[in-house]
Amino acid sequence: MRQLSRQQLTELLSAPIFHTIGQAADDLCVECYVVGGYVRDLFLERPSKDIDVVCVGSGIELAKAVCKRLGRGAHLSVFRNFGTAQVKGKNLEVEFVGARRESYSHDSRKPVVEDGTLEDDQQRRDFTINALAVCLNSERFGELVDPFNGIWDLEDRIIATPLDPDVTFSDDPLRMMRAIRFATQLNFEIEPETFEALHRNRERISIISGERIADELQKIMASDAPARGWELLFQCGLLDFIFPELAALQGVESRGGRAHKDNFWHTLEVLTNVVKKQREQLSSASEEAEAEATGEDKNTPLQKDTLEASVWLRWAALLHDIGKPRSKRWDPVQGWTFHNHNYIGEKMVPQIFRRLKLPMDERMKYVQKLVSLHMRPIAIADDEVTDSAVRRLLFEAGDDIDDLMLLCEADITSKNEQRKQRFLDNFQLVRRKLVDLEERDRIRNFQPPVTGDEIMERYGLTPSRPVGVLKEAVKDAILDGVIPNEHDAALAFVDRKALAMGLSPKE
Repeated sequence: MRQLSRQQLTELLSAPIFHTIGQAADDLCVECYVVGGYVRDLFLERPSKDIDVVCVGSGIELAKAVCKRLGRGAHLSVFRNFGTAQVKGKNLEVEFVGARRESYSHDSRKPVVEDGTLEDDQQRRDFTINALAVCLNSERFGELVDPFNGIWDLEDRIIATPLDPDVTFSDDPLRMMRAIRFATQLNFEIEPETFEALHRNRERISIISGERIADELQKIMASDAPARGWELLFQCGLLDFIFPELAALQGVESRGGRAHKDNFWHTLEVLTNVVKKQREQLSSASEEAEAEATGEDKNTPLQKDTLEASVWLRWAALLHDIGKPRSKRWDPVQGWTFHNHNYIGEKMVPQIFRRLKLPMDERMKYVQKLVSLHMRPIAIADDEVTDSAVRRLLFEAGDDIDDLMLLCEADITSKNEQRKQRFLDNFQLVRRKLVDLEERDRIRNFQPPVTGDEIMERYGLTPSRPVGVLKEAVKDAILDGVIPNEHDAALAFVDRKALAMGLSPKE
């Protein structure tokens, strides 16, 4: 973190919009300040686009005056029920609100709002690092107002509340999720008293809507170290209320001196491994793009845009073993088993997404597919890597095969280095076979070269079981390498199979 003088803050706020706001406030004879995350990020040297302005007066009237000064191209939105307004322009978005004090009832996070002073407004902020304010009025432009020593907490990398944390979290329990999120995003520590208050007030999270919680979870998952956020949610007890299926992974049971691994901490390790591999991919992609721009020749093709898919691959990592608690069994010979946990997890994914208010679309289906298939490459790598097994894997994974392989490699967390290396070496063999077979057989997302319509026309059939049997036989023959993925070879195979079923082509 950097220390900033008033002169330096003045220079950092040199963009015309800040002086326009200050001049408009001067004309209205009201104090105004830029507050919250924008100020925090100035000190942390983080990019920030969200500009929040508080005035000791009417935020709506100040927004109108600012919009008038900006002229053509500026758009004003007024939200009278909330006493706020927004001004949008080219690459510009500013939220205005009047300084206020708030009071809460126990069963709602919606406060009773009254006009207040700047100090009142800073007291209602969630954390000291978000309660910083910088004056925009001309006489005091660039002056920092920091009544709760938020600068010290920024320097010490601490998340703490301006007032009693029990009151802060009880009033608005969403702030508990925000504490975890900020600690994760900024790599800060939660101050001990504040963390204890998280635990004491954890049950209050029940009054928060699923959409609000999902928004915070998505921000945690998009951070550089999402596993730390889930660890903090577990440690403070919030996880039991927002995601009990994940909390159920924690713990080790032992019988006859044989124990299984703690699947919660294993899951967080896999999530961390996925993030690391994504970072390596992005770094490699950046180097390739740079080399291409300079005319250098590169042989390795860019994989699919990991920026777009990164969060959902992380969700797949988080959920890959979610079916283990329901599938856990003790066998006197085998010890602890988790048979079919991938299929149980596959069925749990839509239920979890629906409850967590995550999107029930192709993104959910993508996560569901990776959870279902995550054992397949491991089973192949633990045995002889046959062409048939790799073809079937490629057929079922389709365009998600690269993400599936990344997840499976991240899933190898064995402390037995020799066993771990054997798996990783075999995964490389699987990857090479995937490339070779794709080039030769074109299996990825393939459709059988002989269609059901062609079979019905050739044999005079209506939609019926024999048509399905013949189509499935063609698919299996191609995946098993019995015939090439070509129309003529497939049709000849159909004829042989149909003859064995007592069917003859039409004359």
